[in-house]
Amino acid sequence: MTGFEAIDALLAGARQEAELPPAGQRRVLREALNLSRTQVARVLGVSPSTVGGWESGRDPSGEIREKYAYFLEGARTKLEEQAESAGEEASSEDPADQSPTDQISRGQSSTNQDSADAEPDGAGADEVETLSAPQPCVLCGRPAGHQVAGFPQHLDPGECSATDGQPQRTAPRAKAAAPAEPAPAEAPPTTPTPTASAKPVKIVPVGRRVQPASELPDLIGDAVAAALAEHAGDVDAATAALAKRAIPDAMALLDETRKGGRYDIVAHPWIPDILRKQTARGADQIWEARPKWARPELPAGRHEVTALDINGAYLSALKTHLPIGQLEHSTDSHHDRRRAGVHLITPPVWEHDAVLPNPVGNRDEPGPLWVTEPTLRLLLRLSGPKYGLCDPPEIHESFTSGATEGLLEKFRIALKDARDRAIVDADEVTLEYVKAMYSKFVSTMGESNYNRELYRPDWMHLIRSQAFANLWMKAYKAYDEGLVVVRAMGTDELHVSGDWRSVFPEGRGVSEVKVKDTYTVGSDTDPAAVPEHDR
Repeated sequence: MTGFEAIDALLAGARQEAELPPAGQRRVLREALNLSRTQVARVLGVSPSTVGGWESGRDPSGEIREKYAYFLEGARTKLEEQAESAGEEASSEDPADQSPTDQISRGQSSTNQDSADAEPDGAGADEVETLSAPQPCVLCGRPAGHQVAGFPQHLDPGECSATDGQPQRTAPRAKAAAPAEPAPAEAPPTTPTPTASAKPVKIVPVGRRVQPASELPDLIGDAVAAALAEHAGDVDAATAALAKRAIPDAMALLDETRKGGRYDIVAHPWIPDILRKQTARGADQIWEARPKWARPELPAGRHEVTALDINGAYLSALKTHLPIGQLEHSTDSHHDRRRAGVHLITPPVWEHDAVLPNPVGNRDEPGPLWVTEPTLRLLLRLSGPKYGLCDPPEIHESFTSGATEGLLEKFRIALKDARDRAIVDADEVTLEYVKAMYSKFVSTMGESNYNRELYRPDWMHLIRSQAFANLWMKAYKAYDEGLVVVRAMGTDELHVSGDWRSVFPEGRGVSEVKVKDTYTVGSDTDPAAVPEHDR
């Protein structure tokens, strides 16, 4: 084959890439058909985060580009057909689509019919009486055969005018105003009767109350029902199967809850080196401020200590300020509350270790360290006038992005609602499944082989730190209410001595605590309180 023949063959086999609509239209087309990224990704053979990247501006290539273009064109065609069908139905029913002549004719006919059926002017609103003898009309002064609300008056406005060349008279001033009708008594409040067009509100039991049910598809309930059916009602087998699929199911739920969201989730942004593991089994440079604190000493005497378990610690921590986009570096010492990320700070000296844990956790090495947004916000809060427990931290540099506290809020609420329903129904399968979903979601969004759809180690650190900050605030609440704080560990364990039930509600709800253990520390120092045989 000569060089020219090779060029001809190349040109013959070359094809122009399929055209794609602008990035802003791709998401609109998908959501207009109520399709999730997971559904589109499944038929195209890619991940939901890849579809999210295409909707954010990246373009696929090769065969997958043709498939994606085919899907988008098909979506556009389907939406146009639906719009045409809706337009035809509206034109046959909506008077606004009729010609002006038809509307005028119909309006005149309706007006004439209404006029023929209507009572004389004023008869519907006031009492009309026929006079035994004509009296001067209060409006024109000419004889009138009726009176309205006690005043002689023509019922037909055409009669109330000058005739026979007589000048029209000015209506005399009424001697007295018509007596006002007494105001109707206020009707007692009643329950509104639903009309045929009213949409009923679905509710679910939560504790002692009910609340509106989520309008999201019940992905969690469907998955549990399918697992139980697949394993013939075997609870243990269904629970184990659901735990194995918790990560992809959590990502599918996240994708569903982000439909129509104000911000797109950037699943694979550029990450600074401080957030990358230094070795395969090592850690990055972020300090999460995990507490592992025990009170150095207790007051003299016998202390009944209760170890409290904070329910759904990671679930509650999903509500935290998360950076939306790629982290940007700055050396500004001022904290911008509209942004979130990680910060290199010199923490303040903590002088209350005898009664409360250090907000930055148990740290052996002095000097600056990289902390997360929740830790920095907690330190700034405690240094403010309300608490005054420490000096403000010194900020040296930061990696941050514009942030919002509600980025995962719908995702969190969907998990919380499912958890609340499972508690009410004593559904341990769903309870364990939901716990696996949110705990594995948090632990695998960093450098993990188990979740390739989301790589946000910054989010992982921030959510964990928010759980630690939440635990610290509960310790402070206990201390402020007069309890003795004995120990604080991890995300969810708080040991206190005193009447803790007057401070924390007991139960299995996210805002409640449950007892993990009880034990006694110390002994009675009063000899009279010690039995004689033990002296």
